[in-house]
Amino acid sequence: MIEIKLPFWLGGEQLSKLRQAAANWWDTVETWVYWPLTQFDPLTCSEGLLKLLAWQRDIKRFNTEPLDMFRKRVAFAYVNAQDAGSTAGFIRIAERIGIGYMEIEERFDQVNWDVVRLYLSDQQISENPDLIQNLIEQYGRTCRRYELITITPVGLTVSAQDVSNMYYYNAAKI
Repeated sequence: MIEIKLPFWLGGEQLSKLRQAAANWWDTVETWVYWPLTQFDPLTCSEGLLKLLAWQRDIKRFNTEPLDMFRKRVAFAYVNAQDAGSTAGFIRIAERIGIGYMEIEERFDQVNWDVVRLYLSDQQISENPDLIQNLIEQYGRTCRRYELITITPVGLTVSAQDVSNMYYYNAAKI
C-alpha cells in the first residue's frame, strides 16, 4: 500500500476517508499493472494463456489430463526437451512430471536391441497410462520400442542368527 499525503488544511474524518479511497484505487491499479507479469508462469497463469504457452512449447493436452498436470508439463517443457533422448534424462522427466521412481533397461537382447524396458509399479501404470504414453511419444528415443514392465516392491525381513560348530584337529605321526 502506498503512502498518500494530503494537504494539511484538509483534516479530520473526511481526510482519512479520501486517503483510504485513493489508496484502494491505486492498489487496484497496481494489480492491473502487475497482472501481465504474473501470466508468464505456467503454474499460475490463466487457462487461455496456458494453452498459448503449451502451443508455443509443443505440448498437447490429452483427454484425461488434469489441469495441474498439464501446467507442470508446460512449465517443464524446455528442461524436459533438453533431457529427452537419454536414460538418465528420461528418469528425471518422470520424476519432474510426478510419475515417480522408474528404472530403464536398454539393449538387453542381442536380436531385439531396439526394445527399451520401463520398470514401473502397478499403481504408476494404472494412474497414468495416457501420461506415460504421451511422455514416450514426445521424449522417448526415436525408432525404439518400449515395454512397460511391472515391478512390485516386496518387504523382506532377514534375521541374523549365530551358527556355531565344533571341530577337532587330530594329527597322526609315523
